[in-house]
Amino acid sequence: MKTTIPFTILFTILFSLSNANAQGINLTGEIAGKVLDEKQAAFPYASVSLLNAKDSTLVKGTLSNDSGNYLLTTIKQGAYLIAIYVVGYKKAYKGPYTITATNQSHKLDATQLNQDSKQLKGVEILRQKPLIERMIDKTVINVENSTLTTGNSALDILEKLPGVTVDKDGKVSLKGKQGVNIMLDGKPTYLSSEQLANLLRTTEGSAIQSIELIPNPSAKYDAAGNSGIINIKLKKNQNYGTNGAVDAGLGYGKYYKANGGLTLNHREKKFNIFGNFYYGRNKRYSGTDIMRTNNTATNKTYFDQTNYNLRIRNNINYKGGIDYFINDKNTIGFSFNGYKSDGKNASDVLTLIGDQPSKTDSSVVAKNPNHYKYTGISYNLNYKGTIDTLGQEISVDADYSNYTGMENNNFNNRYLDAQGQTLKPAYLFRNATPTKTNIKAIKADYTYPINKKMKLEVGIKSSFVKTDNNFIFENFENNEWINDNKRSNQFLYDENINAVYSNLTRKFKMTSVQLGLRAEQTNSKGNSITDNKIVSRHYINLFPSVFINQTLSKDHDMGFSYSRRIDRPDYESLNPFVDYLDLYSYRFGNPFLKPQYTNSFEVSYTYKKNLNITFGYSRTTDVISNVLLTDTIKKTIFISNENLATQDSYNMNITYPIKITNWWNSSNNLNVYYNKYRTPDLLGSPYESGKIAFHLNTTQTITLNSTTNVELSGNYESKQVAGTLLLDPQYNVDFGVKKSLMDKKMDIKLAVNDVFKTQGTKITSAIPSQHYVIKERWESRIFRLSCTYRFGSKDIKAATKRSSSSEAEEKRVKSGG
Repeated sequence: MKTTIPFTILFTILFSLSNANAQGINLTGEIAGKVLDEKQAAFPYASVSLLNAKDSTLVKGTLSNDSGNYLLTTIKQGAYLIAIYVVGYKKAYKGPYTITATNQSHKLDATQLNQDSKQLKGVEILRQKPLIERMIDKTVINVENSTLTTGNSALDILEKLPGVTVDKDGKVSLKGKQGVNIMLDGKPTYLSSEQLANLLRTTEGSAIQSIELIPNPSAKYDAAGNSGIINIKLKKNQNYGTNGAVDAGLGYGKYYKANGGLTLNHREKKFNIFGNFYYGRNKRYSGTDIMRTNNTATNKTYFDQTNYNLRIRNNINYKGGIDYFINDKNTIGFSFNGYKSDGKNASDVLTLIGDQPSKTDSSVVAKNPNHYKYTGISYNLNYKGTIDTLGQEISVDADYSNYTGMENNNFNNRYLDAQGQTLKPAYLFRNATPTKTNIKAIKADYTYPINKKMKLEVGIKSSFVKTDNNFIFENFENNEWINDNKRSNQFLYDENINAVYSNLTRKFKMTSVQLGLRAEQTNSKGNSITDNKIVSRHYINLFPSVFINQTLSKDHDMGFSYSRRIDRPDYESLNPFVDYLDLYSYRFGNPFLKPQYTNSFEVSYTYKKNLNITFGYSRTTDVISNVLLTDTIKKTIFISNENLATQDSYNMNITYPIKITNWWNSSNNLNVYYNKYRTPDLLGSPYESGKIAFHLNTTQTITLNSTTNVELSGNYESKQVAGTLLLDPQYNVDFGVKKSLMDKKMDIKLAVNDVFKTQGTKITSAIPSQHYVIKERWESRIFRLSCTYRFGSKDIKAATKRSSSSEAEEKRVKSGG
């Protein structure tokens, strides 16, 4: 109850200020309307001017929004005309309208603009937004007309955004924190991190309108995710008809890669049909070297392990759906989104063992083949209704998702002496891990404009998750496979989350304020059947949020935000099964993991909508962290997840795009952060670690002519700490050339990732008593040739953009790759 008191007071203050303004003594009114194009579609960014009726002098102006609506407020007593104009269209006048009473409002009929028959042929009309827009609860990067999209995929663009880093596997971090929730058009992607990276690599930058960075999401979003949200918004189409795009690409590093895809969209007056299909095949290698010392009270054992892994994978992603426009105010839609991933790994492991460095007393030679198959499909049924022209609306989403997976792992271990002769019989074992996940969710959102300056948003959501994970472990004995009951297990997990939220937004003359509160009730039960271990939890949490944006002057803006977040363990991390790399190295889940909670604060400053500086601080309790430890008794090394006590994170981010000349643009970003971890007991003693780190990214784009661009980019990440791990610096340089053909309907790009082949990871222990060095290498230098061809109408009405009701739950599902 104490938590809600400050918010009740703030809500009351905002309402009081609103009423005080409404009771002002000045006679002021407002005029609202809507702009349509020649085909009766909404016309965004049209120039709307308020003119004195007496002499047509300009009083004030505004632009129509994405829905074509405009609003002119605080109009003093008098008679006025409305002028609406867009280059290439005939100017339209309406009025006169008279303001004679307090709060008098004129709601005008929609104004349709007609093309000017005298306009010059070949003139292209651009209504361009600034590159960076600071909203009250997010930062919007309007990449649509910037050089960031030139020849780049969505994943390439993410690497160049303020505070965003992408690792070798395509996993995305925001301001030094992993676990970012990435959405496309407000919808989850339903994919594993690797499959998501493949999808983003095949999403052309030219199809992206803007990217929203939301480090502190408001109460409207699920409370899960302390690292924030990145929402990629694709371009909206404008007219009726059919269009599409065909993508194809080839790559070669040490092995071949290939991908292709097709996107189609068809719009009629009453319905819109859309769909896409992508296929990718990738053959790649990776390697891991582990050098470690196993210390006991009586002796030391030295391990020198080399692992070479060759992976072949096939991925299919598909999506389809239909929107039916009942009338101008009501739309119902259905969509499905699925994937299929299958592949195999060939892993060869050599482990040298001795009582002195560089001395081999014995060795283990292992061949560990693996193959896997994952499938998943989700269905979404949605409704959106516009109640009135003031912005009152309601939306409902119902979702059902089903995921299945199977992995089969084989381990063949041969023991050799110092001379390479057989020391003892080989140890053969295998495991199979069938998994099933079922998600059901429903949510409803309602928006109510209290007045022209105040808006209330409320919503409810319920989700139900069931997972069934089986682990079948077998040993090869007497020429047959025998089940090992001590290592086999079945793990069931059930979860139900019920949530309600409220957001109140108030706009003042130079200030905007948003207050939010979300309540979530969680019921979960983890059941390790074979081990007879049940972990049941029931808890209720409140998640407040505050956003303040202040315009200091024309060129200066500042903002402040606060939010409380939760991260529940993903379903795989809760699973207690053991996943072996070989006999001496493995990982396992932890069914006793608790959720972690984060309080985040951020202050931002923007200069001329271009230079952006942010300062952030967050504190996470019961932080879920990967812990890499050694077992001196079994002489093994293993990784698992543990709840450390706290993590304090400080960050500063500076982004500054510079136009050096008309043909040379430079985009630069610096992110400096400090993560400090503390826990009272790890391996029997307190543990504390922390280190200042930074990430620098620069991209230089050179325009040779109207159809040819060259891009050179570089990344550098300094040494950093992550939980119990110390990571050495990483750096790389990428190069690309893009050529447009056929009146810019076709783009061909040749690119080289990691030109100088410098990428790699070196990991050591941040715990003094642990002695290991892990070096990871992969196929980082890859030559890629890609081609995109767009056909049909360039401007087609897009599918309704939905945020499904199960996005937070699906993000925690492993989906292969």
